[in-house]
Amino acid sequence: MAGERSRRPPRKYVIASLVVASALVGGAAVVSVSGDDGKGRERHVDGLPQKTDTVKRQDLSSRTQVDGTLGYSKERKLNAGAQGTVTWLPDNGAVVKQNEALYEADGAKVRLLYGERPMYRKLKAGDKGPDVRQLKQNLRDLGYGAGLTVDEEFTSGTAEALKRWQKSHGLKQTGETGPEQISFAPGPVRVKKKEAAVGDQVAPGKPVLTVTGAEREVQVELDVSDASLAEPGTRVEVTLPGGDKVKGNVASVDRSAGPDGDDKGPGGGQDKSAKVTARVTFADPSEVKGIDQAPVTVELKGETHENVLTVPVNALLALPAGGFGVQVVEDGKAREVPVRLGLFGQGRVEVSGISGSGLQEGMKVGVPTS
Repeated sequence: MAGERSRRPPRKYVIASLVVASALVGGAAVVSVSGDDGKGRERHVDGLPQKTDTVKRQDLSSRTQVDGTLGYSKERKLNAGAQGTVTWLPDNGAVVKQNEALYEADGAKVRLLYGERPMYRKLKAGDKGPDVRQLKQNLRDLGYGAGLTVDEEFTSGTAEALKRWQKSHGLKQTGETGPEQISFAPGPVRVKKKEAAVGDQVAPGKPVLTVTGAEREVQVELDVSDASLAEPGTRVEVTLPGGDKVKGNVASVDRSAGPDGDDKGPGGGQDKSAKVTARVTFADPSEVKGIDQAPVTVELKGETHENVLTVPVNALLALPAGGFGVQVVEDGKAREVPVRLGLFGQGRVEVSGISGSGLQEGMKVGVPTS
């Protein structure tokens, strides 16, 4: 039996180690095709295969499955805003929303308001800045300043609205506020870890809690060579710990250096061990269940070719003369048709006929019986 190794197609997803051998069996030519899994098939060139599948015209997507970790977004330390003794802390896992208490020092609660800029100073009449705008927006949203103009100037109207807020929480109505009363965050936060305990002394700048965003996300680490699979906006499907599948999108990609903190390898090129971290968010966060840091599987949709002819990957034959083909069955006869290969995905491969082979949608092609 003579063997001939086929050429590998220039694609990431290829058939590995296809071997074609021929022999005479009962006077008819028989070709055995086998792959890495050891399974094979026999076909008579002048006969019919035992099983066939269909040439389809479809949109074909390449898909890659990678491991990910289910967590929460935007982890950060939350520091104390004033000196005192911690008298209350929320439980780990608690979600704190707008106007709710984050922690308590000396019996006074520090409440969460929404804003991108941190609360870094005492705010009072005459002050100006984006932190003033944030405060006014919160007072308006919470119903304490319906008539406020949301701008960057702390006016007498701002002070009156602030006094109403302070009164509702049993605070002294000064019309001024600062880090001892308010902490800003972009949205709801989830308590991941307590950095202090009840009874501890805290001071400005000293961590009290580690918090994250309240929204779930998945982090995926990819080799730099695979970074193009997870560009922002790429659609994904995430398999959760319980087996449920949910839709998502790549929200962002952070590029990190190699293990030594160097973007370059020893030869001056790109370090093969360097990674990119992709963050995946969900189309419907309410569908996402699972404990923090649970392992998940992320299917990256990858490239899509529209309206192309496809056959099952296992329909491909490695031809003795080189290249690949399929065994077309029509009118009770079988013939070998060379094909060019395109995109691989979903267990199928994009094909096009060579030299007027007449390969068409709906044709039957031979496939292994198992």
